[in-house]
Amino acid sequence: MIVYVDIEHDRVKEMGDKWDVHLQRVLNVKYRLEEISGDHCLVMRYQRVNPEVLRELKVRAVLVSGNMTEFQHYDEANLAGLRAMFREGAQPTLGFCGGCQMMAQTFGVNVGAIIPAEAGDMDDESWRNRTHEWGFTPVQQLRPHPLFAGLAPQMNLFEAHYWEVKQLPKGFENLAATDITALQLLAHQSLPLFGTQFHPEAYDEKNLDGRRFLQNFFALVAEREG
Repeated sequence: MIVYVDIEHDRVKEMGDKWDVHLQRVLNVKYRLEEISGDHCLVMRYQRVNPEVLRELKVRAVLVSGNMTEFQHYDEANLAGLRAMFREGAQPTLGFCGGCQMMAQTFGVNVGAIIPAEAGDMDDESWRNRTHEWGFTPVQQLRPHPLFAGLAPQMNLFEAHYWEVKQLPKGFENLAATDITALQLLAHQSLPLFGTQFHPEAYDEKNLDGRRFLQNFFALVAEREG
């Protein structure tokens, strides 16, 4: 079994159809992960995740979603189990966008707007006035890694963010960059932890690099299992 952790905040439930759109995205990602991994995928809300539960479920790998809610809205107590999971690093883990940012924050670095002085947020779509990355975007590999197997040095991957990781966490290396955000793919040097600022799960029929990236991640999971 694999687990897909949904880290979107409950406040989105009060934002009209945004919650329904979010749930549809979660379901689509679940189906994609099952197809690519060949395994069952359990969707879990972030408040319910902790290392003990993952061990009881015998989870092979964890993938962590993105989110539209800025981190100051989260109750830190509700993130304790997820942060413990990141720190323990028992299962191969891949965080997408906000999931990557939350992992980096757990390891002690700052996360914030690409240009902090700019105004705008997700609540009223004013984030579009900020410096951001949106849509399929060239992402440059910085060094070889098994996650890049079969991919060109310049990949085409979906971006959707105006926040970014501001410093490289201790114990991690950065494997990819774009013109706007330098830290695009974090990889821990001793634990099976990875985080992407891009969204590999958001590929389409004309842009399949994200799918290949996920295939490579699950190949690493299988290799780790022996």
